Amino acid sequence: MTDLPPAQAPRVPPEDGPANPASPTEHDHGTATSPSFYVARVAVSGGGSAHGRATGRARSADGVLDLELRVPAELGGDATGPDPEQLFAAAYAACFHGALSLLARRHRLDPGPITVEAAVALGRDPADGGYRLRADLVVTWPGVGHDAAAPLLAQAATLCPYAKMTRHGIPATITLAPEP
Repeated sequence: MTDLPPAQAPRVPPEDGPANPASPTEHDHGTATSPSFYVARVAVSGGGSAHGRATGRARSADGVLDLELRVPAELGGDATGPDPEQLFAAAYAACFHGALSLLARRHRLDPGPITVEAAVALGRDPADGGYRLRADLVVTWPGVGHDAAAPLLAQAATLCPYAKMTRHGIPATITLAPEP
């Protein structure tokens, strides 16, 4: 077993039966009180260096996403493909944009000119010497003043699940799949 804190320790399937790696999300989060209405599935393999971050390949279960991951030039990589921070930045910005656009329409404001830029920084965590992320969003909304936009940004931050995740974390499991 690893030295990870209990909340992050890998789950090992019981000896009496194989675990389904897909089941924790549906079981733990797809309840009557908190139904899941969409589950994205992406598998990352290690590629040539056997290191998912450096030469990995990310493929979604439906085949829509299929890309090679690379290390950014700033970290000594060749930057010939997206890195995990770029993918998270894109997902966070897209989700926040969607939430803000929905709220804008409800308030009869034009969401057309909205742009959401996400910056996701990877750095050292001084608490444990490991790594941590920091995410910042900058919203550009031409033609809408601060007094009109600020309350909608605050509402979007409570509506967008990525914004919630950055503030409160998410339920997560790490499960060791059974050997075939």
